[in-house]
Amino acid sequence: MRLTSLFALVPLAPLALMSASHAATVLDRANGYTLNSKNELVRFNSLAFDDAGRIISVGSAAQVAARAPGARHIDMNGQTVLPGLIDAHGHVFGLGDMLTQLDLSSTTTLADALKVTAVYARANPNSAWLRGRGWNQEVWKLGRFPTAAELDSVVPNRPVWLERVDGHAGWANSAALKLAGITGSTPDPVGGKIVRDAQGHATGVLVDAAKELVEKVLPKQTEAGARVVLDRALGEIARVGLTTVHDAGIEIGHDALYRDYADNGKLTARVYAMIGGTEHDFDVLAARGPLKTYANDMYALRAVKLYSDGALGSRGAALIAPYSDEPTSHGLLFKTDAQMRAMMEKAMRKGYQVNVHAIGDAGNRQILDGYQELTGKTATSGLRHRIEHAQVVALTDIPRFRQIGVIPSMQPTHATSDMNMAEQRVGSERIKGAYAWRTFLKQGSRIACGSDFPVESPNPFYGIHAAVTRQSAANLPAAGWHKEQAMTINEAFRCFTLDAAFAGHQENQIGSLETGKWADFIVIDRDMFTIAPADIHKIGVLQTWVAGKQVFQKK
Repeated sequence: MRLTSLFALVPLAPLALMSASHAATVLDRANGYTLNSKNELVRFNSLAFDDAGRIISVGSAAQVAARAPGARHIDMNGQTVLPGLIDAHGHVFGLGDMLTQLDLSSTTTLADALKVTAVYARANPNSAWLRGRGWNQEVWKLGRFPTAAELDSVVPNRPVWLERVDGHAGWANSAALKLAGITGSTPDPVGGKIVRDAQGHATGVLVDAAKELVEKVLPKQTEAGARVVLDRALGEIARVGLTTVHDAGIEIGHDALYRDYADNGKLTARVYAMIGGTEHDFDVLAARGPLKTYANDMYALRAVKLYSDGALGSRGAALIAPYSDEPTSHGLLFKTDAQMRAMMEKAMRKGYQVNVHAIGDAGNRQILDGYQELTGKTATSGLRHRIEHAQVVALTDIPRFRQIGVIPSMQPTHATSDMNMAEQRVGSERIKGAYAWRTFLKQGSRIACGSDFPVESPNPFYGIHAAVTRQSAANLPAAGWHKEQAMTINEAFRCFTLDAAFAGHQENQIGSLETGKWADFIVIDRDMFTIAPADIHKIGVLQTWVAGKQVFQKK
């Protein structure tokens, strides 16, 4: 670990800033850590921010006190203070949905899931549909997908729709299949798959684009319902110490709510949003061009989210060679090369950063080829285009991220969640380019870290723990899973702070605690840089502050 005292490194604040700002608050006796422009980890005892929420001084107690006369002082009693953490890939409304619906993420068997579903059904007798998320047949060690008949055994009379943990497959009961009009003769949609039995009958699981067959008949969410969902999500985001999230795919209604919350001081985390797709919603939202900042940097809408393929767990990720554990399948590319490039180019020419979901090596190659062709053609290299997940990448394609200038936006807990099946899916050779953080870092790529919540927990300390140890929350396997690809603690800290900020064009505003930046910070219950790496996931957040305002206090 490279550690430097901040006291001698922070330049004096510009006189204009000093004269125009009133120091509202000083944190004293903090065990503070941040990064500087050289990516060095530096320490501080005191931090001052003005009544607008901007940092005016960071350093020693004497230094800060001299530059913040008349401020109120808060004694931190040696508690650890960090920059607010940033999740570069999440789904805010999806998180709120999970917090308000049936959560199957902790179920360990099919029987357990059915029992939980039955209890939920009895507790919600007036719900026309029963909805939930989080099942994982790999964790259940089922060896197959669950079936509609199994759901029928506990909820026979109401439609049930339960999304897989990765959001790339859904499990329906017979009532839901009937309402969706799905029969044995229903064809697989492009980019999707209806799982069938030996007789060709739909079994109840729909993969990727096939999910839309059920989703189009689900009751529409009301604005009031969306506000409840957003409130729950923001509460959880603050609780786990996130001060900025990149929302990977929003709709027109989401944009309107974000602006409304920002206007009324209800947006308790900064949101860097991506428009979902380049169809109708994009045409409406992009009519006036990218929204680079709104409401004191609380909201931005300057990116687009596209999908190349599905997920590894449901074998929807597109692979160049067949799946090692299902030789008849290559997974699913959602679009032809021409279709994908047309979408990418449309967004680029409108001035939007393009962020494309790609998990399999074929999906990643398709998008890298698209960027290689289009970035120069559209003169958009400065938009910092990204590949979301970059999960299984051919070894020959990894250097292309650096060569083309594509940011790998990766989620450390995906590795530790997928380690129970990833090598079975892709084999011992392809796994060398999977979840390959060290390989990316060694070549100079800046990794933007996130969680993909609600696929994973939004808790960033779970992500930092996974990045450093390559272990589960139970600290297994003992030696770490492919530990050669692990990050150092400094690298993991950086990918959840400055590099995530960079991926959102916000590195001059957030990501570190430096003069002139927003006072987005958290207080945690132990020193992340001195505890055993195995204990990082146990870190608890005591306080969360955004722009100098406290948005969470642990009770």
